[in-house]
Amino acid sequence: MRVLLIDDHALFRVGLQELLERRGITVVGAVGDCHEGRRLAAQTAPDVVLLDMRMPEASGLEVLRRLRAEHPTLPIAMLTTSTDEHDVIESLREGAQGYLLKDMEPDELIAALGEIVAGRTTVAPDLTGILAKAVQAAAKPAQPQKTFSELTPRELEILCHLAGGHSNKVIARSLGITEGTVKLHVKAILRKLAVHSRVEAAVIAVENSLCLRGQPRDAAGATDRAPFEEDR
Repeated sequence: MRVLLIDDHALFRVGLQELLERRGITVVGAVGDCHEGRRLAAQTAPDVVLLDMRMPEASGLEVLRRLRAEHPTLPIAMLTTSTDEHDVIESLREGAQGYLLKDMEPDELIAALGEIVAGRTTVAPDLTGILAKAVQAAAKPAQPQKTFSELTPRELEILCHLAGGHSNKVIARSLGITEGTVKLHVKAILRKLAVHSRVEAAVIAVENSLCLRGQPRDAAGATDRAPFEEDR
């Protein structure tokens, strides 16, 4: 994977470049100047551009628009500290294939880059709830889908955590299970709902009002539940 970094914070650039290169990723350029970043994008043809949202010369959205006009098929991901709903939605509308946060775990960042290079749109796990609510506000009421009946109680519970924007680590800690078990459940959820990402699954859950206070509606008021059989 060949990555171009455009970020005006020098210490962050250096640190991220070292992290990526230790993981076997080639950094074709790490610059803080927007114009130099656009020149390098044309010159080096990277697999993905990581672009900061807040820069002094031009906003990340402005740079994104220019890069998208100059390179229509180039994968671009915003890498920022902003969790503002407007920034998330506008970035995706302007053609960003990813919206990632600078405080993501390294493994999550590397995995997200792989998803983006593979052609899938990816947002940081903490933002799935924001994105799902935004989609719900713009969408018409949807009819419950038959595929929900195929989900196990544990899968439905984890789906509600996805709708709340929780990462696998947070879900595992909340439910007292391992991250590996959470990953297996998430894969099963995506397969049964016939979607490709946890964001799409979260949107479906929110659109169909499946969850209440982060739990399935029929279990939101329940207490002292026994462990799910598949997690024993």
